[in-house]
Amino acid sequence: MNNITIEPLGKCIGAEVKGVDFSRPLPPEDIALIQSAWSRHLVLRFRGQDPMSAEQLIAFSRNFGELDARPIAARAVRQGPGVDHPEITTISNIKVDGVAIGGLGDGEAVWHADMTYVTSPPKGAALHALEIPAEGGCTYFANMYAAYEALPQEVRDEIEDRTCIHDASRTSAGDLRIGFKEVSDPRRVVGAVHPLVRLIPETQRRCLLLGRRPNAYIPGLSLEKSEDLLDRLWAAAIDPAWTWKQEWQLGDVVMWDNRCSMHRRDAFPATSRRLMIRTQIRGGVVHGA
Repeated sequence: MNNITIEPLGKCIGAEVKGVDFSRPLPPEDIALIQSAWSRHLVLRFRGQDPMSAEQLIAFSRNFGELDARPIAARAVRQGPGVDHPEITTISNIKVDGVAIGGLGDGEAVWHADMTYVTSPPKGAALHALEIPAEGGCTYFANMYAAYEALPQEVRDEIEDRTCIHDASRTSAGDLRIGFKEVSDPRRVVGAVHPLVRLIPETQRRCLLLGRRPNAYIPGLSLEKSEDLLDRLWAAAIDPAWTWKQEWQLGDVVMWDNRCSMHRRDAFPATSRRLMIRTQIRGGVVHGA
């Protein structure tokens, strides 16, 4: 018998998983239990872990799907934990000899889902805390099933067959990506086009798929009408009623379903150190509702 327990954390998103030993392979029944909890709660936290190696985080993450290589922008990193493992992305503000060992720095990361500007966004990710600042740096998650289901029926009808262009030019920290030009007109953005309402095959539930707010555009609408509709959807999506705040402790592992949740991060003092390693679980076809 396994000793795993699942305890909900937020009102409608997030749960703590206890009784998992990351130092050894998980038996199939434990993997199935965690997968079921992940589908129900969208975000899982494993607390009280000893610092894990890159190999351990990779082995754990592979239980839930094939892993992506680190994003192109992070491949130039030459230092930090996991640098020899293409599946590991380092998230950190630490610099060695003036060179950053990771991405996202110490600023705020706005509400977003990861990499929705590509045709097949990732299914999910796992993030492990190796160093944390004394204050700030909290991560917030929002349930996109709940956000969609709370919309008035007339709004659901309005977005039923609509798509949205997801801007590829900027990161969630607001930085312009290398090779992209500044865009001021959302109708001219470059990025993947996805349905505003997504169907998740395993649960057969619908959720909002919004990606990032800056430079998003709904084809077929005037810019004014697109901006108005997106503003209304985003206000609904980040309602505190379906969000949960993760206050990091050393050793925490948090995994989230990127398809049906969004997240953001608080800034923290530049004088503090934050070091995390991350894996990304490969996604597939985006199914419209």
